[in-house]
Amino acid sequence: MANLEYFCSSDSWQGGRGYVAFTVAQINACIETCGRNTRSVIVCRATLPAMTTSEKLKDTLRIFVLADTHNRLPEMVREIARDADEIWHLGDVCMETILDELRAIGPRVTVVRGNCDSNYEWPLVVNLVRGGLKFRLQHVPTDHLPNDVNVILHGHTHVPRHEKRGNVLFLNPGCVTRPNRGSPPSAAWLEIADEKFTWRLVPLR
Repeated sequence: MANLEYFCSSDSWQGGRGYVAFTVAQINACIETCGRNTRSVIVCRATLPAMTTSEKLKDTLRIFVLADTHNRLPEMVREIARDADEIWHLGDVCMETILDELRAIGPRVTVVRGNCDSNYEWPLVVNLVRGGLKFRLQHVPTDHLPNDVNVILHGHTHVPRHEKRGNVLFLNPGCVTRPNRGSPPSAAWLEIADEKFTWRLVPLR
């Protein structure tokens, strides 16, 4: 029996998860062809096709961002959040059962404490790195411009925000239940890929 090696160079990972999925499919096909006694299979980048648009989309991290639920999580929010890889709640959850409802959807949930929250185990600030970008989650927006983050996401005002101050971008998804200043109820999608991101408000009416 031939002594084969499985080879996956660093270059073969540049295509992301779409390439990995194709690689696994190639291995399984080779095993079916060569027999179950095959020890391993050679797979190199040269045998992989160009990545399709759908495969590129698989490498996009989709984060559902919401704030200021104030004791209520509409069914529409739960339905939308099912498509997320992560859920970030920017505070003023109020009833903790709201978090249980979010966790039951499936994606990992990150929360920060708002001024109306009573669980002091929740952090006031969470710093996260996603896709090579630095994000800071907090409920009340700061007037200070930090030099160690790219984006600050906050709630509290119940008004959507997309504002660049210095080198820091401030984002607010708006309020799920009690919006201010004529804004509709809203949440947002944060989609991250290749050290870039898009921000899209989601009206909840």
